[in-house]
Parts: sequence; structure tokens; C-alpha cells
Amino acid sequence: MDEAPIVVEGLSHHYGSGELRKQILFDISTEIAAGEIVIVTGPSGSGKTTLLTLVGALRSAQEGSLRVLGEELRGATPALLESVRKRIGYIFQSHNLIEALSSRQNVEMALRLHGGAPGEIRDRAVAMLEFVGLGERLDHHPSQLSGGQRQRVAIARALAAEPKIVLADEPTASLDKQSGRDVVDHIQMLAREQGVPVLLVTHDNRILDVADRIVHLEDGHLSSFKEAVLASNSRMMALLAESTRKDDLRGQVDALSDQEFGDLLDEVTGEAQRFVEGVARAGDGAFRALLDQALSAFTYKIGRLCRAERASLFLVDRERGELWLRVAQEEGGEPVEVRMPIDRGIAGRVARNGVAERIDDAYADPDFNPEVDRDTGFATRSVLAVPLIDRGGEVFAVAQLLNRGDGAAFDAEDEKRFQQFAGSVAVILEGWWRLADEPDPTTDPTPDPMGSEAEA
Repeated sequence: MDEAPIVVEGLSHHYGSGELRKQILFDISTEIAAGEIVIVTGPSGSGKTTLLTLVGALRSAQEGSLRVLGEELRGATPALLESVRKRIGYIFQSHNLIEALSSRQNVEMALRLHGGAPGEIRDRAVAMLEFVGLGERLDHHPSQLSGGQRQRVAIARALAAEPKIVLADEPTASLDKQSGRDVVDHIQMLAREQGVPVLLVTHDNRILDVADRIVHLEDGHLSSFKEAVLASNSRMMALLAESTRKDDLRGQVDALSDQEFGDLLDEVTGEAQRFVEGVARAGDGAFRALLDQALSAFTYKIGRLCRAERASLFLVDRERGELWLRVAQEEGGEPVEVRMPIDRGIAGRVARNGVAERIDDAYADPDFNPEVDRDTGFATRSVLAVPLIDRGGEVFAVAQLLNRGDGAAFDAEDEKRFQQFAGSVAVILEGWWRLADEPDPTTDPTPDPMGSEAEA
């Protein structure tokens, strides 16, 4: 079997000497295969950039072994390091483009370092800029381009010489969501189509889904991403772990001020997003149980903050063509489960159309089904329902409020506030849902994450 393009074994590194000596990396070991995208996460100062510069042959490795493209870089000579660097494409946070040159000329300059006829260099530069979607910006200078476009020029420059490895250091920093997505999509395309391994350092949780593998560096030590998240000692995890009963957690959350609740919701959302984007496929029952408790408590709290008598979450099961919800109220000690066809009810309409709705008089709506009211004794007056969107852009759930507490109908301000909370809950709910092992609403014994009454 051929050796992987990047092989790291027991790599350690330090800066300074004597009393000023500071170790940055400790016994790092990993491999990156051809065509594999590996993302390195971790706090500032954890050693991420040092690892990248060592793999990139920008300095010689000190301890352990680092083999890049078959060459040992520990104690490597300047000539060997230069030889390896010529086969690596670098993408940095700062684009490092020459302002006086056009997009095409910036890419051509990089190609000239590798030789070739002028016509071939020009054709290659144009082809790479077209590859990253800048065929109409060939003669534009950096000052005439957006941040995302400048970063794509930098990508074209890095890829023009057909590198054997791509190293990227915060390539989406300072870019908006769409520009950042465009950048990593082009990097991913290169890895898939040409079998080029990619080592990418980032703080950007929005792009973790492109990775084949995520590793975490902290204080110079490497661990799996899942281990790092589970080892987190954040206030959110401590609160959830200590609250073994749903009612206990609900009481703690309900006692929080609006600001404290917002801070906690942000923490839980961040943890859930990292699981959804990075390790959800591996599954983790303990973490899912924590999210389960959080969903129940948070839904209850959000209902109160939005002045609603009841709040609920419906999951969309498209394979069965159903919405389903487990209701917090119990009959005979057993949770009541509400299930309905997706083509019925106000929540079903929102799930189908993907558009939020405010219903002033539920009984006047032709899709409202009063059977649940009759079964539970609840009297629905007004309804506010919003769709929850997953990473793929699909409606996977519906969040719903029933009856504003003062008797008035829900208004635009209620909808705006509910939408803000619902966006965070969507991330947590998707994490809970994706961590389930073949979730089955009929047999899954997990306690009710929804915490409310329902409207069919």
C-alpha cells in the first residue's frame, strides 16, 4: 500500500531555548490520505498554525517524524524544504494578492515559479479562474473584487500549479456565509476530483460539514473532535448533566432572566451545531439525552417568553408522510403521542409550504382540526407556526405557539421574536434528531422533547 501523502508520528515542537523555551506541540500523530479533507479546530494559541507550517515545509520539524509527499521533514535541509513547498498549495486568511496586478496576472505570477511557456501559463490561469467562478473577473484588480472573490483568486493561485497537497489557514475568515461556502465548496471539489489531500485550520463552525474528519488541538495536544466536545466543561453541559430530571431542568431554565436564557441558548446551540456538523453520524446517546432535556425546558421557556399558553415542536417524517409529537401531558402515567398526516392541520401546511403563519381564529381556518381540543379539553384560539430548516435547506420540523396569554392574536413582533428563538432551537432539534439511531416515532422510548400541547 502506498504511504499517505501526510504522515505525522510523535511530532513535538517548541520555540525559544533555555528559560524561554515553550513547547507548542506535544506528541502529535495522524495521517491524511489522498483526497481526504481534514479540518483542525481549536482555540487561539493551541498550535494549529504551527502544525500547518510544519506540514507545509515552512520550517523543519524538530522531534518525532513528519513525512510529506514521501520526504522526511525532521531536520530537513533548506533545499529539501523548498522542493516540498513547490508541490503544496497554500491558502491563507489574508489573500496576499498584489494590488497592481489583475486576477489573471496574480495567478500567472504563481505559475511562472514553476516554468512553462507564456501562452500555457495564461491559459492555465484563465482556466483556474473560471474553475472558481471568476471567468468574468479576469482583468479586475483586487480592489474591484469582494472579499469572497479575492479569496477565490487566492484559491485559483494556490491550485493553478496542480499541487499535491492543499493547506488552508482560516480561508473563510471575514467572509459572509455564502462567500465562505463558495470557498470551501471549491476546495472540496478539488479534493474529490483530483484526489488532493486538504488540511484546513478554522474557527468557522459553518464549514465543518465539508470535512471527512475533524481533529481538535488544544494546548498542543491532538484529540478527536467528538472527544473534545464531550470533554467540554461549559456551563451548559454542567447544568444539563446535573439536571437528571426534566422538571428540575425546566425549573432552572424558567428561573433565568431573558439575558441569562439567551446566553444559555447560545451555548447549547453551539454545542449542538458542532455535533450536527462534525460528529452526528457517530451517534452519542448521552449527548442526545442532554439535548432531549434541553429541548423540553427551552420550548417551555420560549412559550412563556413569547406570551403563549402552550408551545410545541412537530418533527416532519417525510418517509411516512406524517408530523409527530409527544405531548408533555400524561394519561395514566404514559406520554400521549400526537401523530397526523402531513397534509392535515395548520402545522402540516407550514411544513409543506415552508412559510410561517399567524392564525387569528383557529376555528375559522379550514385546515384546523378541533379533535385534539375535544380530546384534551384545551381551547385553541390563535396559532403562530414557523418552519424549522435543516442544513440541507429542507423543512424538518415546525415550531408552534397556541393562544397569546392576554387573549389577543399573535402579531408581527411575536412572530419576529419566535423566529429568533426557533432558529436556535432548530439547531438543537436537528442535533437531537440526527443523533438518533434510525429514529422511529412509534417505538423510540426517548422522553418527550417537545413539552407542550398540539394542534392538528
